Amino acid sequence: MSKPQSTSNLNSDAASLDAAADQAIAACGGDAREAVKALLIANEFLEREMEERVSRGYIRGVKHGRFSTYSG
Repeated sequence: MSKPQSTSNLNSDAASLDAAADQAIAACGGDAREAVKALLIANEFLEREMEERVSRGYIRGVKHGRFSTYSG
């Protein structure tokens, strides 16, 4: 189990997210709606790229017995 983050780390993460959001909005000319659309398109691109790189067997859920997972 992971340790809880300290308050200063959470504040730092929140500040980083705010800065990234501000950058995305600025890159879209200050239009937040356009920034959201651009981020959705980028996310879709990354999902498709990831699907192309992951083996077809993994996607189908083929088990080779080499790795066992905890089932309960």
